[in-house]
Order: sequence, then C-alpha cells, then structure tokens
Amino acid sequence: MLDKLERVPADVILGLAAACRADPNPDKVDLTVGIYMDEQGRCPVFDAVREAQRTLVAEELTKAYMSPAGDEAFLQGMGRLVLGEGSQALRDRRVGSVQAPGGCGALRLGAEIIRVAAPDARVWVSNPTWPNHFPLLSSVGLVFETYRYYEASDHTVDFDGMVEDLRRATVGDVVLLHGCCHNPCGADLTLEQWGVIAGMAERQGFTPFIDFAYQGLGDGIEQDAAGLRLMVERVPEVIIAASCSKNMGLYRERAGIALFVCRDEVNAQALVSQALVVGRRIYSMPPAHGALLAGRVLSSEALTVSWRAELDAMCQRIQGLRSSLRRKLEDKSGGDFGFIEREKGMFSFLGLSVEQALRLRSEYSVYMLDSSRINIAGVNDHNVDYLAAAVAAVL
Repeated sequence: MLDKLERVPADVILGLAAACRADPNPDKVDLTVGIYMDEQGRCPVFDAVREAQRTLVAEELTKAYMSPAGDEAFLQGMGRLVLGEGSQALRDRRVGSVQAPGGCGALRLGAEIIRVAAPDARVWVSNPTWPNHFPLLSSVGLVFETYRYYEASDHTVDFDGMVEDLRRATVGDVVLLHGCCHNPCGADLTLEQWGVIAGMAERQGFTPFIDFAYQGLGDGIEQDAAGLRLMVERVPEVIIAASCSKNMGLYRERAGIALFVCRDEVNAQALVSQALVVGRRIYSMPPAHGALLAGRVLSSEALTVSWRAELDAMCQRIQGLRSSLRRKLEDKSGGDFGFIEREKGMFSFLGLSVEQALRLRSEYSVYMLDSSRINIAGVNDHNVDYLAAAVAAVL
C-alpha cells in the first residue's frame, strides 16, 4: 500500500531556506522564512520568557494533561492582550477562548467551527494572502472567494477593489482579514478602512475571521490591535486566531488561541464546547509548555513590563531596518523604494520579476521568494549593503 505513494515537492519557502543553508557562499542572505532574527541572525529568546521558563521548570510537579481548553492564565492573558483591558466583550463574558497548537491550530479550529455552523460558507481571502491559509481552511471542505487587496504597481492597499469585491459577501459568508502586518505584502488597512469593512459586515451580515499573528511588530501592541478591536465593538460575531510565535518568540512551542466573540455568554459557552470537540478529534489535548510560559509572562506585572520593552525594541528595530534598506536601495539603484518604509511588520514585496529573483539567488546567493517577497527581519547591518548592491545589479 505505502509503496504506491510518490514523493511530493517540499514547501516552497522551507525548501528555499534549506537551499540557503546549504549554500557555501559566506555572503549569502536568507530572506525566506518569516521568523524574526536579530543582528547575529538568530531567533532570540526573550528575557521574560527565559525567566518564566526558569521558574516553571523549578516549580513544575507534573506532566499530566492540561485542561482541554488550555491554561487559564494564558487564555485570560491573551484575551486581554488581543481585545484590550477594557474590552466590553470580555466584561459581558461573550468571548469564548480555546488554546490551540499555534496560530495554524487556531485557524483550523475556526475553520472547523465555520464548517459546522455554515457548511456552505464561502471564505473570502485577500489576494495575496499567506499561502498556508488555503490548506488550513480548505481541508475541512470550505470553498474560497478572493477579494482584491494589494496594488503591486504602487505597493498600496487596493481598498476600492477590496470594497467592490466584498459587496458580494453575504450572510453565512466569512471574510478572512489580516489583523496587522499583512503577510506577504506588509500593506495594512488604516483604522478608517477597518471602520468601512466593519460597517459592511454589519449591513451585509458576513462574519469577520481575523488572523492576528503579528501583534506588536507593526506600530506597537495597542496600535496593531486597533482595527481588530473596532471590529469587535461593532460586529456581534468575530472569530480571531492569535499566536505567541512572533511576539514572544515561541515559534516551536506552538502557543496559539482561538477567540470566538459571540452575541452573548450562552453562545460563547456553546462555541467553546464545539471547539473542544473539534480539538479532541484533531489533536486530543493542547500542548502545554509554550502556553504555560506565555501565561506566566502575561500574569506577572514584572515579566509583562520586561516583555513589552523587548517587543517594543524589536518593533523599532524592524522599522529601522525598513528605513535603512530603503536608503541603501535608493542609493545603489536610484529607484524609489519609499514603500518599504510605509509598510508594517516583517514582509514586503520588492517588486522584482521572477527572473530577477532567480538571478539574485543564482548569482548573489540572495534568497527570496520568486514573487520577491522578503522577510525584513533577515536584513541586518552586516548584509544590508551587499543586499542593496545585489538588488541594484539585477534591476
């Protein structure tokens, strides 16, 4: 039976990262996988996380399963972090939350709930979007529609096109939105534009499903959540998938959460019961370590202060990298790369052709996706001049 299966191609992004690791060129630049890296090219461990881990290891007395819903400190801390300390939805107890194996697990939980609630739901997805959205959501049988989002010619949100397309979304449909730091283009909605989409959801009856993976890496924790919170204030039903992979550096610990904002407390409890059944069917029980660490950070005033300071420094560094890369590219090429500085988070399209991206890889060992999507956090003071010169050479 098994010998009939054929080898499938590796994930494009992970395959490029592996090719970069195998490249002997000492000047190689890896701009592929969306992981935050410091000046030394390492994914750092936050001091607050390190301290939480030290005390957890010292105090932990059991490796028994956690509650199926997850660690209570994590659930409460993430609810406050995402929705805000003064969230009316939290005060009204109309938010159900379930811990999940990372942001991907939270997206899958949301998809499963949508499938149960509305089997014929269409999921409206931005063009472009994170490629993994499609297998995560389609694996339960959901179908997709796309809406215009990014105008490549001037590296901005095509908001008029977005609105025009989403006018066709109706009751029973789901609109997948990036909460901040859009992956892969880095072009975000303004707060005013979030308000327009919220008004459409109110009038047309579609359900917003918000992928919120990068809180704190755009303009800051509170600023990055402003659009999402506006949506929650105005729309009675919102699904949110959030993660601590990026903003706490817990990538391999898989600490995620699915938040279900419902019409009332009874409905929120029903959603949690449904999500627990789904979780039991898919992964049985949630992983403990990452959520326990995040829960300790979020429930300790001292650790929260330390973590926020580190996260703010990361955010400012990303903004600085954007400014530096823009200047270097403009100096080397004479072109206009101002869009890099206007975008948010870790991603940007450089606007290169596939042929130019391939030349960068083969001639200069600069690894980016064929679409010229780059991870800004792969840039540092040691490689930015080389990178800019290489890009200028292929333009």
